[in-house]
Amino acid sequence: MKINKSIYNEYKHFLTLTIFLVLILWFVYLKKTIVPQHVMYSDLDSKIPFIKEFVLAYYFWFAYMALGFLYLGLNSKNDFYKMLIFLSLSMSLSFIIFIIYPNEQFPRPVVPGKDISSWLVNFIYNHDGTNNVFPSVHVCNSIGVYLALDNCSRLKNNYFFRILSFAIMLSISASTVLIKQHSIIDVGGGIALATILYLGIYQAPKLFPRKINLDI
Repeated sequence: MKINKSIYNEYKHFLTLTIFLVLILWFVYLKKTIVPQHVMYSDLDSKIPFIKEFVLAYYFWFAYMALGFLYLGLNSKNDFYKMLIFLSLSMSLSFIIFIIYPNEQFPRPVVPGKDISSWLVNFIYNHDGTNNVFPSVHVCNSIGVYLALDNCSRLKNNYFFRILSFAIMLSISASTVLIKQHSIIDVGGGIALATILYLGIYQAPKLFPRKINLDI
């Protein structure tokens, strides 16, 4: 019993991830209720090629977040909480923007073919409505995972891992426009929101004399 209690105390911070259950339910509700009034489209979108194979990077977004939380949760509670705050704020603020500025993406292409990439793209198209795309949560959260890992002291000297993480973040972000799931405007919105959160979570504390320690 003492061992079980010790394990619980060591890893109980993982329970905070249940906040994403609430956020997912909120997201589903907004998907079903928000009627879009603004179409997110730029002339640049028509010049960006459609590359269905990038759908694999788009799906890897889920694994990227899960692996980020797992690594930081096991190695650095402080960075774990920073990533948790970043991603939960990213989603919450995006949802508020969806409500204030109801938006949708431009018409998506028809994707013929029965190969795995075509099937995965069509699965997204068929199960994910076109509303609530600006800012891109995919982009903002990918940046959030990258920043959390890149700022982790345990990984400071692991240049291969940091470069790999950066490449994954870029691939996921690029996939949003390469499979025509988002406009380049949505990507810009995701980057802008991520920048604001980065300044607030990672840079603002440096202005104060006392270090903010979330390792609880």
